[in-house]
Amino acid sequence: MRLHRLSLTAFGPFGGTQHIDFDQLSAAGLYLLHGPTGAGKTSVLDAVCYALYASVPGARQASPQSLRSDHAAPHTATEVVLDLTVGGRRLEITRRPEQERPKRRGTGTTRDRARSLLREHDAATGSWRPVSHSHQEIGEDLGGLLGMSRDQFCQVVLLPQGDFARFLRAGAEDRAKLLGRLFDTRRFATAEARLAELRAEAVQRVRTGDERLLATAHRIQQAAAPLPGEPAAPEDAAPGDPHLADAVLAFAARARCTARERRDIAAAALRAAEAAHATARRAHADTAERARLQRSHAEATTRAAALATRRAAHEADRLLLERARAADTVAPALRLRDAAETEHRAAARAEREARAWLPAGLAGSPAAVLAGRERGARERLGALAAARQAEERARTIGAELASLAQEGEEAQRMLDAAERRMLPWPEEQARLRQAAEAARDAGASAGRTEALLAPAERRLAAAGRRDELGAALRCADEDLLTARERAADAYAHWLELKDARLRGIAAELAAGLAPGEPCAVCGSADHPRPALPAAGHVDRAAEEAALAAHRAAEQHRAAAEQRLAAVREEQAAAGAAAGEEPTGELAAVVEELRAEHAAALRAAGGEPAARAALAAAEREHEAVLATRQDVQRRLAALASRRDALRAEHAAAIRETDRAREGAADVAGRAAQLARDAEVLAAATAAARAAEETADRLKQADGRAADAAFRAGFDTTRAAVAALLDGAAQRDTQRRLDAWQAEEASLAAVLGDARVAAAAALPPADPAAAEECLAAATRRLRAASAAEAAAATRCADLDALSARATADAVALAPLRAGSRHITRLAGLTAGTSPENEYRMRLETYVLAARLEQVAAVASVRLHRMSAGRYALVHSDARAGRARSGLGLHVLDAWTGRTRDTATLSGGESFFVSLALALGLADVVAEESGGQRLDTLFIDEGFGSLDEQSLDEVLDVLDSLREHDRSVAIVSHVPDLRARIPAQLQVVKTRRGSTVRLRTAPLGP
Repeated sequence: MRLHRLSLTAFGPFGGTQHIDFDQLSAAGLYLLHGPTGAGKTSVLDAVCYALYASVPGARQASPQSLRSDHAAPHTATEVVLDLTVGGRRLEITRRPEQERPKRRGTGTTRDRARSLLREHDAATGSWRPVSHSHQEIGEDLGGLLGMSRDQFCQVVLLPQGDFARFLRAGAEDRAKLLGRLFDTRRFATAEARLAELRAEAVQRVRTGDERLLATAHRIQQAAAPLPGEPAAPEDAAPGDPHLADAVLAFAARARCTARERRDIAAAALRAAEAAHATARRAHADTAERARLQRSHAEATTRAAALATRRAAHEADRLLLERARAADTVAPALRLRDAAETEHRAAARAEREARAWLPAGLAGSPAAVLAGRERGARERLGALAAARQAEERARTIGAELASLAQEGEEAQRMLDAAERRMLPWPEEQARLRQAAEAARDAGASAGRTEALLAPAERRLAAAGRRDELGAALRCADEDLLTARERAADAYAHWLELKDARLRGIAAELAAGLAPGEPCAVCGSADHPRPALPAAGHVDRAAEEAALAAHRAAEQHRAAAEQRLAAVREEQAAAGAAAGEEPTGELAAVVEELRAEHAAALRAAGGEPAARAALAAAEREHEAVLATRQDVQRRLAALASRRDALRAEHAAAIRETDRAREGAADVAGRAAQLARDAEVLAAATAAARAAEETADRLKQADGRAADAAFRAGFDTTRAAVAALLDGAAQRDTQRRLDAWQAEEASLAAVLGDARVAAAAALPPADPAAAEECLAAATRRLRAASAAEAAAATRCADLDALSARATADAVALAPLRAGSRHITRLAGLTAGTSPENEYRMRLETYVLAARLEQVAAVASVRLHRMSAGRYALVHSDARAGRARSGLGLHVLDAWTGRTRDTATLSGGESFFVSLALALGLADVVAEESGGQRLDTLFIDEGFGSLDEQSLDEVLDVLDSLREHDRSVAIVSHVPDLRARIPAQLQVVKTRRGSTVRLRTAPLGP
């Protein structure tokens, strides 16, 4: 960054306009900025900073009004213009702060807003090109080019030596504040805070896991239902205890062992109950069986007596069933004869019906003759198949020709319609294009009117506010006049009361006299004639009340004056914004602009529709062209197809005429032959069926007679009489089977040795045996429930133990992670025992920067101190404070490091100067390597002796080796003799001025 020129107008102590040519001063490399105290040396630096950042350093940035010179004329605007080169670009920055100025018309003042302008020099044309008027955009552009904040700029370019002298002797915390402000290490502080948050989150996750594990332990205790004396849940464990998981798992193991022991005891009790129940169940079964056998013997005796009474009926059923079964062997032959007879009658009837359709000459012909005639008819029918196909093809071709004719007519109509639609296209295209262009022009007009409308509306609003405030101003004037009159009246009334009280003050003093007490005025204890109060005497309370009324009236008057001033100031601002035009004229202008803008917007709103209509019309025209081409191709294809079909149709008609043989068509001739063949075939089949059924009937009669004789019947009629249907045979057989089953059952029961033995025993008592079994069952159920509950308890404890194990396994990495993040957070925060220097992460980064600064500063300090001193960075701790930002001076004469507090005034100056220059280089490199071609060094040279001053000036003069210029701000007379190039600030009653000197002025 190199400064070229600076212009100041009404800025700080400079009442007029002052121009400073830094290019002329920088030609010498080292120049002096001097002048008496209060002349404005620091204001020059403030102007540079204000031009770059729109604010001044430190406490001097109180308000924009404080930048304005008290010596400036009312109509002179405060302004700073800086010409510089930064980032390879020649820029000119103009800044005007917010300020008040007299109104152009009338009395009073108005407030101008802050303004900024950034221009860039075009080397090709040699002119200045505007870049931006926006404060924000200018700030962003300059910030990107400079690469440093305002605080960094004030530290590395303006080099306030007092700050670095304090920095040299400051403690670790103060150094951390300055270095943090210069190097912007907030991201490391953010990292520390983030690690602290992660540590809290990790601790919370571990605590949640511990609480879950404790909850599982309490559930294990509930599931175990411990008896007195059995282990309970670990009461001394709490969330955060590293041994909590081991305690819970050990408790779960003890609970599982106890539950399993109780389950084994319940299982043994269940086995005993099962054995007792089995014994009772066997006794109950034996008693029930003996009672059943005794009942069976009694029932069998009764049933045997009833069976003997039905023996005769049983024998009759047996003989009837035997003859029916013999007749059943003849029944198939009889059924075959009946079926053959029925079939022969049906065949004879079908033959008569079929022969009725034959011609008279064939009605009595045998089946062979009829079959021959059928074959001849079918042969002629087969010969007509090709002719039928030709006839069908002729009909199909005729229909297709009709369809082609209709399709051709439709295609011709489509072609004519396409030709008609294409005729008006050129005129329609031109009309749509003209409408789209008109809508586009209306959009541009709407933009122009909108740009004019917003300022006009603001002026109209300001004019309305101006008129409103005019009425308010008149009211405020009247209120102020009334308040002033009331204040004057109150003041006069108070003076009158005060004067009246003073006139009667003797009576007031006499009222306070007491016999024997000295007088407060003359000191006499004798009061011969005390004064008496006159009529209308004013006492102290009345005077104080009048004074209070006077003060209240004065306050009301002052408030009225303030209100009047505020209304007047606001009206002035509104008048400045509105101008001199009447409100009616401004309203008319706004309405006219609004109407124009609305009309333009309406017209512009049709642009998308107009362009869409044009595009749609063009697409429709292209579609019509494509349709016309398709229709033309279709017409050509239809003509070709029609010619081919006509030739094929003529050939098919000729073939059909030959095959009809006088019939209406080939299909009719074929139907006639098919009917003849069907009649002959039916008659042939019926004749043959009648002959076959007659033969089968004769054979069936013979087989039926033979079967009846073999079955023992004399005739087939006897066999038919013995037949029984299936239901009758089944009923008879059921009666026979029931007799045999009853007889066998009685024999089995009465012949059973157990039944006989049971019948010989006393009667059994099943109720007593059942009561014994119920008691055993109840005992078994109780034991089974106890065993099931014990097994369930074991299963629940196993599941809860598995959950506790899983929770403990899942908690282990969380606990390890929490320990890790806690260790890391403590390490970065400087609280961990591993961090023996107690150095925070941000401090660690700053320590690295300070070490770099000390190394760079030591190079120049070595020259300034004639090789004696060097700056050394130290990590050592000072007492209980944290380490990392220690700074010492290495004395080459003694070989030892010295505390910076032991340096003399001169030594402190050039050490702090070297530190400032080193810090400037490091910060510039940290800010993107931005080259700093101009430096300002403020004060401190008066503490140096002549030799030290020479050495310091040599170091500063060496900065010119890299084409850098250094400005020294100082009062030291020796510097005016040593530095030829000088910028003198002269202080006068009308404000300060600057003078450029190229030769020393002398002490």
